[in-house]
Amino acid sequence: MLFFTASTLFAQATSSWVYIGQDQHLRYTPDARGNRIMDFSYAGYHAGGVRLPVLPVLVTVSPSGGDDTAHIQAAIDQVSTLLPDSRGFRGAVLLNPATYTVSSTLTIAASGVELRGSDSAKTVINMTGAPFLFLRIAGSGSAQTIGASVAMTDSYVPSGTTSFNVADASSFKVGDTILIRRPVTAAWIHFMGMDTLVRNGEPQTWISAGSTITTDRSIAAINGNQITVDVALTDNFDAQFLNPPGGTLAKYVFPGRISEIGVENLTIIAHPINVDITQPQFTGLSVGAAINVWARNITFQDTQNTVTVSGNVKQMTLDSVNVQHTVQHTGDGPADFALSGTQILANKCSVTGKGNTWAAVTQSRVTGPVVLLNFFADDRGFDPHQRWATGLLCDNCNFPNSHTADKAGVAYSDRGILGSGQGWDAGWGVAWNTSATTFLIQQPPGANNFCIGCTGTVLTEAQPGSSTPVANGVYDSLGTQVAPASLYLAQLCERLGPSAAANIGYPAACSQPVAKVTPSPRSTRGQTGDGLW
Repeated sequence: MLFFTASTLFAQATSSWVYIGQDQHLRYTPDARGNRIMDFSYAGYHAGGVRLPVLPVLVTVSPSGGDDTAHIQAAIDQVSTLLPDSRGFRGAVLLNPATYTVSSTLTIAASGVELRGSDSAKTVINMTGAPFLFLRIAGSGSAQTIGASVAMTDSYVPSGTTSFNVADASSFKVGDTILIRRPVTAAWIHFMGMDTLVRNGEPQTWISAGSTITTDRSIAAINGNQITVDVALTDNFDAQFLNPPGGTLAKYVFPGRISEIGVENLTIIAHPINVDITQPQFTGLSVGAAINVWARNITFQDTQNTVTVSGNVKQMTLDSVNVQHTVQHTGDGPADFALSGTQILANKCSVTGKGNTWAAVTQSRVTGPVVLLNFFADDRGFDPHQRWATGLLCDNCNFPNSHTADKAGVAYSDRGILGSGQGWDAGWGVAWNTSATTFLIQQPPGANNFCIGCTGTVLTEAQPGSSTPVANGVYDSLGTQVAPASLYLAQLCERLGPSAAANIGYPAACSQPVAKVTPSPRSTRGQTGDGLW
């Protein structure tokens, strides 16, 4: 049974911002300062377009008849001690079709290890006891810079570009992993209108001056002192607001970051509880300090804050990960997918039921790309939530029950004093051919957000705590879908060809550049379909 269905209708419009030229290649229109919609296709496992692997089974587990936590963890630990092969794979722990009981967190802390059920509908894990996290995938430590930082010398580097100039590129080489640092200054905070947030007489801090916004990239080319990175920048660098000349970059290594880890083919069921988000909860999956990670064909039932991807995660795919709620949650809503990090793809994922949860959010100072592709939620939708996430794409998503600003299907907006001063939550975000009851797409100073080919009602709202409406972002072809049908898939096809789209479940994507896509919900257990094309 397929998760989404394809319509045989065709898109009736094009966008001036991204469109298919007469030569059948994508064309991008920059704004007056050179900012353009970025290439999002680098999101996902191994930078997108790579088939998720199937690791060899090294240990098989059956239920113990009691608490299976130690039994499963011992199998994971056993595989973790083995030598990886040339691809970095150790092997998989396979759970036989059965129902298992787990009472505390399972951990994968080594590269090349997979936890796999035999079938997502027939391999069931019951979470018992006090609330806990089901699975933690976690490396250790943090990125360590090597050598001195080098200044970027351009007075303005536009969003969406891959090239910029530095004072001296002689210490870099192609293939170096680098951290590009954008300083948070008092001047930029003032420019963004974020230095006047006051709640109940108390000043609220959006982002602290003196901190940085960091982008994780690799060097693709060097020409003199011009550096080209592998993935486009998700924000502009305007030197006049960034302690001129602006940003810096430095090489880094990350010895503790683990890679090639997966989890798949499971149903995880928690005991339903209704507690405040500050209280212990049954949660699903946490990923940190990792690269090239996947989770696929997983159903979580009655977990809260289900999936958390930390800011030090890179190149991860969540494929057909579905969260189901059977009880209503009251109070502040938890978030079922909290996606930070860079090059993160959530493909054919969903949130259904009575949760009253945010379907997907990001966190503070996220530099994507972060992509939701064919994502469905029947309550709230996608709201970055706080403190400047950039490079976000919501592509062919469906949020049919979003009714107010608090429950907009897609909200790239100024949240002002909410929380402790969440302020502008997103810049350079795109909603593409997405359906929702409502959209709240606003324009930040010096940036923009886009709603292209979307169907739904436009909300015009003031910053919370103010009465002056915030300027809308770009609404283009509202009510009529545009070509290409999927921005992510079109970019992937152009960059890597038809096999890349087929590798992630869309075998006909590259041959249907104008096909209209209509996502629809379905029962999510035991899915094996290849998507909507």
